[in-house]
Amino acid sequence: MPSQGLASAPRPAMMAGMKMHFIASTTETAVGAAERLSERYGHVPIREAEVIVALGGDGLMLSVMHQNRGLPVYGMNRGTIGFLMNHFSEERLVERITAAEETVVNPLAMTACTMDGHEHCALAINEVSLLRAGPQAARLRISVNGRVRLQELVCDGVLLCTAAGSTAYNYSANGPILPLDSDVLALTPIAAFRPRRWRGAILPKDAVVRFDVLDLDKRPVMADADSRGVDSVSWVEIRTETSIKHRLLFDPGHGLDERLMREQFV
Repeated sequence: MPSQGLASAPRPAMMAGMKMHFIASTTETAVGAAERLSERYGHVPIREAEVIVALGGDGLMLSVMHQNRGLPVYGMNRGTIGFLMNHFSEERLVERITAAEETVVNPLAMTACTMDGHEHCALAINEVSLLRAGPQAARLRISVNGRVRLQELVCDGVLLCTAAGSTAYNYSANGPILPLDSDVLALTPIAAFRPRRWRGAILPKDAVVRFDVLDLDKRPVMADADSRGVDSVSWVEIRTETSIKHRLLFDPGHGLDERLMREQFV
């Protein structure tokens, strides 16, 4: 029974007895699809699997990526948007996975220090965001590689995203869509008040970004790394974690690079 809720390159050939581990979201559509595929192609425990097949939406894919490192993940959309998923079909699954192109995604590593001096660490595949946690706008100082670049940003929040996450929260905050092979990050303000004209920045992937919270008591701020929140932060530091490589499989011609390109023309 399937479990539930858990730079492009050609894939080496996989043959017809490949060992698959199916993971489904909790919706009836996804669970039913996983049960049928499991019966048709066989389902093995994750420790024995060669590939994970995820059935759901982008939320499920992010959960799978956070919980499993090393194994390639082939997603099929049984959710809504499914930006990180391939189209769903029960036919020729082995052939599709064999022909799939691999994209490697590095997450962001966040270290957030709270007002009581405790440090909290988390990984984010999409973005790390700082958000005001009270009625007044946040006041933040932004440093890049140890140099202060913005002395004060007055805003509802700010986020730093990966290329893979640039079409998510970043895009809705009017941030840029980033090609996967660009090796850059997007720094995007959320409802900025001062500086009034500042629209964000494009930073190299190896940049170390630090946010210091000003007016800690009066203007509390929370930090969020892919929905993993830390309240009452005093500072947050973010860097790309290159030692972790998430492997996503996409049908040829429908990988993340193509999806990122299409999103800019809709």
